[in-house]
Amino acid sequence: MSIICGLPLLECVYCLACARWAWKRCLHTAGHDSETWGVATAEEFEPIPRLCRYILAVYEDDLRHPLWEPPGGYGINPDWLILRKTYEDTQGQAPPYVLYLDHDHQDIVLAFRGLNLAKESDYAVLLDNKLGKRNFDGGYVHNGLLKAAVWVLDAESEVLKGLVEKYPNYTLTFTGHSLGSGVAALLTMVVVQNQDKLGNIERKRVRCYAIAPARCMSLNLAVRYADVINSIVLQDDFLPRTATPLEDIFKSLFCLPCLLCLRCMRDTCIPEEKMLKDPRRLYAPGRLYHIVERKPFRMGRFPPVVRTAVPVDGRFEHIVLSCNATSDHAIIWIEREAQRALDLMIEKDQIMEIPAKHRMERQETLAREHTQEYKAALQRAVTLAVPHAYSPSQYGTFDEQEEGEHSDTSVGESSLGPS
Repeated sequence: MSIICGLPLLECVYCLACARWAWKRCLHTAGHDSETWGVATAEEFEPIPRLCRYILAVYEDDLRHPLWEPPGGYGINPDWLILRKTYEDTQGQAPPYVLYLDHDHQDIVLAFRGLNLAKESDYAVLLDNKLGKRNFDGGYVHNGLLKAAVWVLDAESEVLKGLVEKYPNYTLTFTGHSLGSGVAALLTMVVVQNQDKLGNIERKRVRCYAIAPARCMSLNLAVRYADVINSIVLQDDFLPRTATPLEDIFKSLFCLPCLLCLRCMRDTCIPEEKMLKDPRRLYAPGRLYHIVERKPFRMGRFPPVVRTAVPVDGRFEHIVLSCNATSDHAIIWIEREAQRALDLMIEKDQIMEIPAKHRMERQETLAREHTQEYKAALQRAVTLAVPHAYSPSQYGTFDEQEEGEHSDTSVGESSLGPS
């Protein structure tokens, strides 16, 4: 057609599409992702800096003689450390983790470290996935991360069950960074679906904080489990925005320009409504907390602001062209900025001199607002015709599986079989 018309028609269309894509990306900043969200409070954000330090502690060989301790320390009492698993202990089935009994905050914490660029086993977990490969509870999840989560639960179920029964007033928290965040999020889902594995633990006692989360579950699951899973994103972090399957990125390192061109055309031509209706597309899980500390066309960092929501559309769908896209993924930066944000929240509360009674009332109000926002997100998913979504019940359950459709929700050998 280009030759007949005497014009490079296809080439012009392609260049215009690329120009439109680049223009949209250049104008898009990280602040746009959460500009309509509400502002987080100190009460709900308080665990996040502390859990970041617990994740950093996983990197230490000996917590009694730490080598990379952040300012103020890890906040861990070595005597309360229940167990510590290394790569040798997990045999590459899962990233290293620690189990910590936090008596100060009445919390049982299982914390996973992030991706180790020098470990082939971490790449094996990350690359064990294809779109639509693993069906779980009416949606889709990352296959490799789910297998790692199931392995951890099988290995530690007896220890966790004993602690949950011994300390009935303690919460059970799963947390992790990057690769570990995906394992923690899917482990939370598996525990909620198999509460009998941990002595019939109540759903409200289970929670997850995914730091710099990987996109590990479909949209219906990401919204449905927003009452127990929280994701924390620092400004321009690339990983929660990487819609391209990570295995495709690694396989295409030698043809990265081709991959970028294809992504350019796809993002330009496919409307967002159609992407939302793709049940295989994976997203960052649960309720989102976005730490914003930079403004467009301005130098330096500003006092961080934390915004939170349970979004359905506009859920970190755009890559941000930023020189900080990789540095904002580092756990040490996330811990630092999260602590700064929390300090500012506490300082603001002290200036306002909020009495203890009013703090309790605010916590109750916050819980009600989160519940309402959670239900509204589920209803929004119905409006957008997200697959498997319907009007929410108490826990926002989605429609039952069609007769004959298989969904893996139990742990053990059957859950690791082909789907």
